[in-house]
Amino acid sequence: MEKAYLEACEESCTGAGVSRQGQEPQLTEDQAVGIAEVFKALGDPTRVKIIFLLLQSELCVHDLSTTLEMGQSAVSHQLRYLRDLHIVKRRKVGKTVFYSLDDDHIEQIFVQTLGHIQHM
Repeated sequence: MEKAYLEACEESCTGAGVSRQGQEPQLTEDQAVGIAEVFKALGDPTRVKIIFLLLQSELCVHDLSTTLEMGQSAVSHQLRYLRDLHIVKRRKVGKTVFYSLDDDHIEQIFVQTLGHIQHM
């Protein structure tokens, strides 16, 4: 049987780590909320699949819905959510709208996270 560990300080903890707080850059509330929103977006398996497909190439809603075996309105809803967070961007050609990742940061986050779960 595996030992359970208490996630708390020992009684002898001096709290010395807190004294270094003023020396390091702090995370603002807006930054914390922004980071949480990105991770919330990545917390949905459908959105993760969309991001994975867009890592491969730019795609239209029809191609995404066909590949994901989902309705176009459901895929469009997810794309709108991702677009509002600047995770994906769109490009219109005639009546067709193509989606791609907004920047390399999302690809880096995705690849790092995939590497992390494969390492577990």
